[in-house]
This record gives sequence, C-alpha cells and structure tokens, in this order.
Amino acid sequence: MELTDYLRILRKRGWIVLVVALVAAASAFGVSRLQTPVYSASVKLSVNPARADWGLSNTTKDLLRNYAENMRTHKMAQEVIDRAKLDMDTSTLLGKLYLSPASDTFTLQIEARDTDPQVAMTIAQTMAEVFVEDRDAWNQRQDKRDRIEVSILDSVWNLGYQQYSPNTRVNTLAGAVAGVLIGLLVIFFLEWLEQDVIRASADVERTLQVTVLGAIPSLPPEVVGRSPAEARRGP
Repeated sequence: MELTDYLRILRKRGWIVLVVALVAAASAFGVSRLQTPVYSASVKLSVNPARADWGLSNTTKDLLRNYAENMRTHKMAQEVIDRAKLDMDTSTLLGKLYLSPASDTFTLQIEARDTDPQVAMTIAQTMAEVFVEDRDAWNQRQDKRDRIEVSILDSVWNLGYQQYSPNTRVNTLAGAVAGVLIGLLVIFFLEWLEQDVIRASADVERTLQVTVLGAIPSLPPEVVGRSPAEARRGP
C-alpha cells in the first residue's frame, strides 16, 4: 500500500481511532481514581570508612549489600515494630520495605510504602535509627582505624513523603496510546475485510491498476422496477 492509501483510510475511518483512544483513556483514568493510593517515604544512610584506605573502602562497598540483608531480617523488623508500636507482624513490615545500596556513593536508601503516609515515614525512619544504633554498637568493639561509620543523611520528617501509586497521569496517557494502537488495528482489519468490495471507480482503479474510462449510470429511483418498455414510454 502507498502513503495515499493510508491517508485515505485514516480520513475514512480515523474517527474510530479517536473514539477508542478516548474510551481507553477515560477507562484508565477511572480505574486509577478507584485505586487506593500507596505512599512512599525514604531515608538515606551514609556509610563511611574510618580512613581513606583502598582496602577498607572496598570492604565498605561489599558490606553495603550485607547491610541491606541485615535489615530484611525478621529480628530487625521486630525491633522496628516494638519501637514504633506498629500494628503489624514482621512479614507485613518486610513486605513494605525496599532497600537500595549504592556502592559508588557509599549510601544505602531505605524506602517504605504504605497506604498511610505516616506509617510509611515511621517505618523508614525507625529502621534507619535502629540500624545506625546497631552499627554504632558494632563499632565500639572495633579498633578506631577499622570502624565503618553509618549515619542518617536526612531525617524522613524533613523529606516528607510522596504518592507512589497510582500515577493517574501516566496511566491515562498509557491508556490513550493503547487506544490509538487498538483503533488502528480495528480500522485496518475493517479495510482487510472490505478489500474485495467494489463501490466506486476509484476502487476499480486501485484493484485492477487501470484507468476507468466510463461508467454505466444508475437508474433514477422513479424507473427502478419498471419494464424496459414502460421506461421508454416515460412517465
């Protein structure tokens, strides 16, 4: 098919694409509005070796993943629940916790998600405080030159929270794009069904690749159904 054929199809059936896109976007918007919002709060820990030593620095990078695993334990989760007086079990709390170690910046981000923003902030901040205290206790048993200091860069109470999901704007846009694609499939499917139907001289020229030189005129409505003799005699 040539470009002119695609343009002809879009001019003829483009309204289908618009309708399907609008319906899909409206549906995505409605579903997003019906979903319960989930909020996210995070706090970042800074992990610093006691001295600028290549070996200790690499050890610190390797320990970041271990630190994340330590926070994912039920023991640590229970300490957070007891201190913050949260009404949940350790499995539920760990399901709300997301940890992201970054060895290039010597940081560890603690993120918590919950339908209650205050609960999300409490989990993130309390987990950070419990872990920092745990590392401080560990450092007290080490030589000062071998210690790895862990500190909170910014309190979650200063950073606040944000809505994690649903992202209504993104969902609505995605619904509109999906609607456009579905609409295009529909109109090209309809064109495929009608590709052998001849309705006008343009259809003949497009199908047979020849120029139409003439056409048999259609009979006026008043003579349709009359015999040839009656048609010649006139009204």
